Amino acid sequence: MADHADEEDEGVNVFVYMGGRAPQHVTHVRIDESVEAIEENAFNGCEHLVQVETHDGIRSVGFRAFYNCRLLRRINLRSAVEIDVWAFNQCEHLESVEFGDKLETIGASAFYRCHSLQHLNLPSIITIGRLAFYNCKALTDIEFSERLDKIGTNAFSGCDRLERIAIPLKRDLFTLDRSADRSWQRYEQFDGCHQLKTVDLVGGAHTKTVSSLHMEKWRTEVEEEIHRINQVLPNTPADDKAEAIRQWMDAVLDKMDHYKGEHYRYVKEGITLLELALWKARLDEKEDSGRTKKAKIDVDSARKERRITCGADVVIKNVLPFLKLN
Repeated sequence: MADHADEEDEGVNVFVYMGGRAPQHVTHVRIDESVEAIEENAFNGCEHLVQVETHDGIRSVGFRAFYNCRLLRRINLRSAVEIDVWAFNQCEHLESVEFGDKLETIGASAFYRCHSLQHLNLPSIITIGRLAFYNCKALTDIEFSERLDKIGTNAFSGCDRLERIAIPLKRDLFTLDRSADRSWQRYEQFDGCHQLKTVDLVGGAHTKTVSSLHMEKWRTEVEEEIHRINQVLPNTPADDKAEAIRQWMDAVLDKMDHYKGEHYRYVKEGITLLELALWKARLDEKEDSGRTKKAKIDVDSARKERRITCGADVVIKNVLPFLKLN
């Protein structure tokens, strides 16, 4: 049984949660400021629970903490770092969850069949477990973190109203179910997401890299590849969308890696030419020092001519922009 105190709040009996497991009949809950972790099964099966007031000291939500709390509509978890397996499983009326910039992990089936959940903004998420948002039928838009590292199998399967995701450009974001028959393995993160047609990229690393590429042709090709996904995704079968996104990411990164390699090759060649040009200019200056002094205007003209004839002016103008690549 949970430690608690009951309070009257505008005629409503408020259960103050201090740990343990809450009584099944509670409807309104205030999480005491002493609580940093909402324990496993804390409100499991509290089918009449409609409101939970949290605070900024909560760090984790335990296994099945709010399992089957069907009437709960919204909750603020802006300070949580981890949401455990099955934490909000089958909270059918849960419309809104506020995640803060500390949340790193959402466990398997954590929001399984939360049919009313509409939008997700996960500004610091790193790991999303398998089936985490399975069958969230009202979900239309997801904003992932640029720190995102893993999306488990079927994490968003059955989200048949999902239209847009914003995701970082990384390899191996999608995982496979290692327990499945290898001959049948495929990427199933967005199976059944018939409306998914738009992918935007989060984080500025790719933009900086593209803008730093020296050749306009290279920049154009990479940008075309980045935009290609939103041309093909609307016509991609629902059960192939995860694979299409994964292949597209690999293609963009492969093209960027190719042109970064070309970029550095030009840098190396340009630096060599620059070194030779400066070496030749220095030899010519030493040669000048042993000659009869000429008028200053003649010396300046000679140096300008040497820069042109040895190619130093061309090298400096065209090589230096290569030297900084994000």
